[in-house]
Amino acid sequence: MKKVLAFDIDQTLNVAKTPITDEIADLLIKCLDHFEICPISGQKFDQFLIQIVDRLPNPTPKQLSHLHLFVAQGTQYYRYNTQKKDWEQVYNYPLTDEQVAKITATIEQSAKELGLWEEDKLAEGDEIIENRLSQVTFSALGQKAGTEEKYAWDPDCKKREKIVARCKELAPEFEYEIGGTTSINAITPGMNKEFGMAHLLEELDVEKSDVLYFGDMTQPGGNDYPVVQMGIDTITVRNHEDTAFALRGILGVL
Repeated sequence: MKKVLAFDIDQTLNVAKTPITDEIADLLIKCLDHFEICPISGQKFDQFLIQIVDRLPNPTPKQLSHLHLFVAQGTQYYRYNTQKKDWEQVYNYPLTDEQVAKITATIEQSAKELGLWEEDKLAEGDEIIENRLSQVTFSALGQKAGTEEKYAWDPDCKKREKIVARCKELAPEFEYEIGGTTSINAITPGMNKEFGMAHLLEELDVEKSDVLYFGDMTQPGGNDYPVVQMGIDTITVRNHEDTAFALRGILGVL
């Protein structure tokens, strides 16, 4: 029996950049009574709250104590303090200002050279490149674009593969991972989901064999692939419906 269920977020627990469905929320609440639940994603902390935590139906403090938020690919970790009844940051490994500036300039130059800088399509107040402290994230259409637009922009990842290839030529000292529907996460070497999962094992005092991971980008170059390389048991899903199907099966045999 596994002790930990770990999840990518976009396309695994939800439709990209949207709150989880009632069904996923109900399944996660039930899982919190049996497992440590660990979402790990390139997203910011507040998006974990909006998309997952705030959608859970009446979670108890005890249940929340079994929910672990591994933010920005696990380079930031938050857990619930049952006494303070609030989330607290356990660790954070931020980029330097110089690294953020170099990555930002590299991604912008690469996208513009390739004709893939879609600034004219941004909603008011939105941005293409976002500093997430321990990583820099390129979102081709911004965060506020509609789901259909995002799905249609780069369904086969070919556009982002071109941007990544050019970024590696301009600034090879960083790593670039494709995630979500329009995103590229730029990090310092090793600060990917392998880093996050290694810290998960340490913080929860569990072994690799205790963990089951769910993700949609498990192919080489995808941001879930480092988990596969670690030898952690992984279920590749296409969407949150696949995840719900698997969770129903898991809960059904408890």
